Amino acid sequence: MQFSAYLLRFSSAALLALPLPALAQQPQAKPQPARPATVTPAAPLTLAEAIRIGLENNYNIRLARTDEQIAGNNVTRGNAGQLPTVNGNLTRSFTLNNVRQESSARPEPSTASGAQSNFLNANVAATWTIFDGLGMFIAYDRLQALSESQRLLTRATLEETVASITDAYFAVVREAGRIQSIEEALKIGQARIDLTQARVDVGVSAKVEVLTARVDYNADQSALIQQQEALTTAKINLNTLLGRSPRLDFRPADSIVVARDLDQATITQAILQNNPRLQQAKAATEVATLDRRLVRASRLPQVGLTSGYGLNRNVNGAAFFGTQLVTNTGRTYGLNYGVVASVPIFDGFNRRRLEQNARVGEEQSQLQLSQTQLQLAADAEQAYARYQNRLRLLELEEANILLARQNVAIALERYRLGLLTPLVLREAQRTQLDAETRLLDIRFQAKQAETALRRLSGGLVR
Repeated sequence: MQFSAYLLRFSSAALLALPLPALAQQPQAKPQPARPATVTPAAPLTLAEAIRIGLENNYNIRLARTDEQIAGNNVTRGNAGQLPTVNGNLTRSFTLNNVRQESSARPEPSTASGAQSNFLNANVAATWTIFDGLGMFIAYDRLQALSESQRLLTRATLEETVASITDAYFAVVREAGRIQSIEEALKIGQARIDLTQARVDVGVSAKVEVLTARVDYNADQSALIQQQEALTTAKINLNTLLGRSPRLDFRPADSIVVARDLDQATITQAILQNNPRLQQAKAATEVATLDRRLVRASRLPQVGLTSGYGLNRNVNGAAFFGTQLVTNTGRTYGLNYGVVASVPIFDGFNRRRLEQNARVGEEQSQLQLSQTQLQLAADAEQAYARYQNRLRLLELEEANILLARQNVAIALERYRLGLLTPLVLREAQRTQLDAETRLLDIRFQAKQAETALRRLSGGLVR
């Protein structure tokens, strides 16, 4: 009995003295489950490249640019009514007449069947409004304001889309980082299986410990498969924003780096000067003011010039001269010109109604401007508070992850020496995985807050 106990202690000491690779290479060790494949290598994609692709292909941006182009095309003097209009007109008609003509000077009536006649009218007419209460100049300014408003809307769409692309890109980075954390946990789990199996093979551990280690390892494999699905979903979301095939695979080349020097006063000042939504609200107030002035201008007289040159030719094949059927041809041509003036006197109080509505619309635009300013201030305050909070959490988690990794390394070594139970090792492993996940989440949230502040201050697109 003493010899057997001595042999058992000697075998345990020899086992614990072996390094980890030697344990894993014992010939009597049973085959282990295959390690899961890592993420398939794909072409790298940087954030700058993703933004460039998104600016070229994103459908929201492309639609906004077409709207901006239409608004720009509308800014013309002719569309505002400042230029004359010239029209050419042509009329040609033919008739077949049955004519019966009676006269007291003739005993018998004169008749004709199928008498042909034709008429030709050709003219060029021009009209030019030279005064309409300055409405044409107000209309031109209004077209320019609408074009500027659409340009600001396009810029806002650009800013918001770039922010969405940035968030989606770093979401892919986060999900890929989680996969790396789970793969590291799987390496530790495999080492635990190897150590436990070696102990079972020499008879110093029970088989239940190997089974428990494999159950934990399979649980980590299941988490890896689910995380790979989350990574695929994040890539599909980013590809959709970039306007390209959802199946296109890529590998994020940039890591999440959070700027830690954003100043609240600087951001607030930038919002007042550069935020496109705020600038668009201001442009909307200008458009409303021009609408009111345009209605007021319609109360004043309108004066226009008219001119034209025309030709009339009438060939009448159903004319009688005495008792003979003859054909008469008449031509008229020449220049005409004149002045047209109109003064609105009464239109059922419609102009007054339109002016009242325009004044209400102007007040409404001012209210919308105030609402936009308040909402932007609230968004900026919330984003900056979130940014500051995430920076503090980030510092805490960056220090915590070092402790968690050190704790796992010590726990694994103590487990190799037989000084730690499998339950404690598993707990240390889970603690590290949770710390890795928290660090990735906090870093991603801090980057989101930074992106939101840059979007609000109009600094994402230059």
